[in-house]
Amino acid sequence: MSHVGVPRGTSRKRRSIALLATGVLTLPVLAGCSSGNDEAAAASVVPQDIAAAARAQVAEGGTVNWAIDAMPATLNAFQADADSATTRITGALLPTLFPLDAKGRPQLNPDYLESAKVVDTEPKQVVLYRLNQQAVWSDGREIGAPDFVAQWRALSGKDSAFWTARNAGYERIEKIERGADDLEVKVTFAKPYADWRSLFSPLYPKQVTGSPDAFNDGARSTLKATAGPFRLREVDKETGSVTLARNPRWWGSPAKLDSLVFKAVEPQDRTQALTEGKIDVADIDAAAAHRIAQAAQDTGSNGAPPAHGPGSEVTPAQALRSWALAHGSDEEVAEEAQEARDEKAGAAKAYAAEQSDLRGYVVRKSLEPAYTQLALNGETGPLADDRVRRAVARALDRQALADAVLRPLGLPAEPLGSHLALAGQPAYKDGSDALGSQDTKEAQALLADAGWTREGATKKTDGTKAGSEGEKQKDAVKAEEKKAQEKAGEKKAQEKAQEKTAHEEEEEADSATDDGKTDDAARREPSNDDGLYIVGDDNKPGEAEGAATHVIAPAPAAAAQSAALLRQAGHLGETGTSEDAPVRITAQDRQPGGAAGAYAPAGTAAPAQAPDSARGPLGKDGKPLTLRFVLPSGPGSESLRGVGDRIAAMLDTIGIRTEITKVSDDSYFQDHVASGDYDLALYSWPATAYPATDDRPIFAKPVPATDGSLLVEQNYTRVGTDHIDQLFDEAVSELDEGTARDLMKQADARIWAAAGSIPLYQRPQLVATDKKLLNVGAFGFGVPHYQDIGFKAPQAAGAPANRKK
Repeated sequence: MSHVGVPRGTSRKRRSIALLATGVLTLPVLAGCSSGNDEAAAASVVPQDIAAAARAQVAEGGTVNWAIDAMPATLNAFQADADSATTRITGALLPTLFPLDAKGRPQLNPDYLESAKVVDTEPKQVVLYRLNQQAVWSDGREIGAPDFVAQWRALSGKDSAFWTARNAGYERIEKIERGADDLEVKVTFAKPYADWRSLFSPLYPKQVTGSPDAFNDGARSTLKATAGPFRLREVDKETGSVTLARNPRWWGSPAKLDSLVFKAVEPQDRTQALTEGKIDVADIDAAAAHRIAQAAQDTGSNGAPPAHGPGSEVTPAQALRSWALAHGSDEEVAEEAQEARDEKAGAAKAYAAEQSDLRGYVVRKSLEPAYTQLALNGETGPLADDRVRRAVARALDRQALADAVLRPLGLPAEPLGSHLALAGQPAYKDGSDALGSQDTKEAQALLADAGWTREGATKKTDGTKAGSEGEKQKDAVKAEEKKAQEKAGEKKAQEKAQEKTAHEEEEEADSATDDGKTDDAARREPSNDDGLYIVGDDNKPGEAEGAATHVIAPAPAAAAQSAALLRQAGHLGETGTSEDAPVRITAQDRQPGGAAGAYAPAGTAAPAQAPDSARGPLGKDGKPLTLRFVLPSGPGSESLRGVGDRIAAMLDTIGIRTEITKVSDDSYFQDHVASGDYDLALYSWPATAYPATDDRPIFAKPVPATDGSLLVEQNYTRVGTDHIDQLFDEAVSELDEGTARDLMKQADARIWAAAGSIPLYQRPQLVATDKKLLNVGAFGFGVPHYQDIGFKAPQAAGAPANRKK
């Protein structure tokens, strides 16, 4: 049993997890140090796509409506329920001392600081901040040392009355005092802290952090004072909107917009909101991006509908037949045909109108500062053996997975080589060699060394699986006696069935033959698997029971699930969307009959297996090697599920079967990933350039609690080592930036070797914006400059056309 928590006596920054394809919360901690790292520079970096323009090209005034996933639970970014909306909104309201540039490097913010540097290291580290003398809160008070002191005391972890989830770094501070004048803030550390630039961002006024009541409750729905280009005007929970207005006390470049409205719009509703003109900026999925791209290509003529969407699949012959039926002599048939034609025409007209509205938007794209990983739960079951974990990792074609997700979007598709930095950051180095690249033979050898063989799968078994669910299946043995009793009743039912007349039996046989089924299949009662059949699950002689790939799905929805899974698995290979497209098949899937683990209607014959010993299921002592793969089932998770299907097929080639379980988005993380109720899972982490601070809880070795449970912090794979922890501890206290980066590269190599987390790819970032908007879109590593966002200024009469795109 494991427990998610933080060991008593420690205080660490909690990082928000990204579960699905949207909504990654990227904390303001992406920072690096100096550039010059050759490998990082050589790695491809996708630039921002924000329609960058000089302020002179941006018009004064206007309102931008920006979609967020939901109303923020709190406006206090240091509380446990702070989310992406909290980060987005506070970014326009509060000081960020070291915002990020497009390459994810921290840059001193001159709006708030004149300078900030380490002035002493012996006997203790001292950082001296010199504030911009014009910097004031919206109530007119100067930003100064009292605000730094109040935030330190609230976040130090020494006073449990403050309900905070982010303490890292603040607990190392010994004291904060005024410097030579009111503009200087002197911070002395009790222990060296390499990531000091991550502190005090965002910086809250002392009215928020000065007391537990104000911190815990006062800042959840309002802020008494702000210090950004915008101020908080209104939080309206009824309309689901947060309205910001231009801050009249802002001393920097004034905001171009009059107001900025953040509206809660769920991801699946954003295409509709865009067509209705309710939002101007929105993170979108690949399907919505594809529709906007199609809208831009649609020319339309003489009222002709688009060559896609409702009705586009109708062939000329079908259209002619429909017209003939609607104008035929049979009035009843004609009426029905005309109603169908009217319905299709109405749908096509509505779709065309939506496409026309979407022409006012453009898709900005980059790579999000977050990465998707395959997590392997190493607490129990086969994955507790590092050889099995490494075998799973060596079976993965990470390039194929990255290609499937990124290449259809026109983004560079490169597998991520680090857990602790993204390509282009100074700390990035591809450490995957510590584990090794894709190698089927090596994966097979690792499994054989761990005792998993084909012979092991054919031995007499009690039916217990070898995954994390295996222990639970032992209880099923007790149910066998009950099943034996039920067999007696079934035998009587069979005898009764045999009393049918010969005529009835002949009719049933004819019916079964017509359907292409056996007598057995024709007579059996409908099962939970009707409409959903796993290719390769034929219970052939010699194969271990339960060794095939399973998909857990509700029986009534089996047929719909089958069709949906076919679309998701196939279309991801070409477009990443739900549009019609050819299916890409990787080299490992090119086998007679199709890909292992593909889905077909019940009764479809299984494909012939290749004469390769690796094709058989593996087992040990009669227990099949089956891993439980948990995936989210929500409408925004199609891409993630498509990746999961591909991974399952790759594991099948080395004899590992996967039992795919789809669960609701709401329960996916808390009830499965965090609680350890999985063998394999896909989820994402936001990137950071402060890995010694932010990634320590993610890869820390779990420790036993006094009650016998396991404290895992945020290491949901339950895999860690003392050496990894030691390298993190050394790096966080190392003030030489080059040495600290080297320590983190060593730690990353150790994490790769442990094979608890396998980075796959950096996530795509797709943002729909009004075509007239400037300085907003896919920011990548960077953060918005809210004061520069606005609509394109009209061109002066007689001015030459701007040909630059």
